[in-house]
Amino acid sequence: MTGKNRTLIVCRHAKADRPDGGSDFERPLAARGRKDAPVAGKWMRNNAPGVELVVCSPALRAKQTWELLGAELASAPTVRYEQDVYDATTGDLLAVVNGLPEIVRTVLLVGHNPGFEGLVSLLTRRTHEMRTAAVAVLSGPGDWSEITPGWAELVGSTVPRG
Repeated sequence: MTGKNRTLIVCRHAKADRPDGGSDFERPLAARGRKDAPVAGKWMRNNAPGVELVVCSPALRAKQTWELLGAELASAPTVRYEQDVYDATTGDLLAVVNGLPEIVRTVLLVGHNPGFEGLVSLLTRRTHEMRTAAVAVLSGPGDWSEITPGWAELVGSTVPRG
């Protein structure tokens, strides 16, 4: 186990549109989502800097959230689009976290509810609502592979509205 804390930033995608005839996977951001995502990025730049890796759902609304949010960060982290983050349960997401590369200390997950709300609540042992574009910053000791329920302290959160 390492001595320095790890930071896990969990961001639910911004408000999505529901166009007729499109699949859930292809839902784009709504106008409000396109306004809220950059506000989330500005908040992160000031309150949760140093993201090294982004693990993002490949769903369109999550990718668009990341692109708008990421444009506001001070530096460009490595980005991985992972199918395992789309339509994921809390357990699926914990498995993603447990598999993160140990060299990375600060990770941003971008994806969906109800899994994200469940993950934050599981890791902090506190109910935490994750509305659209919400950001929760968690911190705790040890390696990613060692993270279990109750691992984290919630050190910051926001529900940005542009």
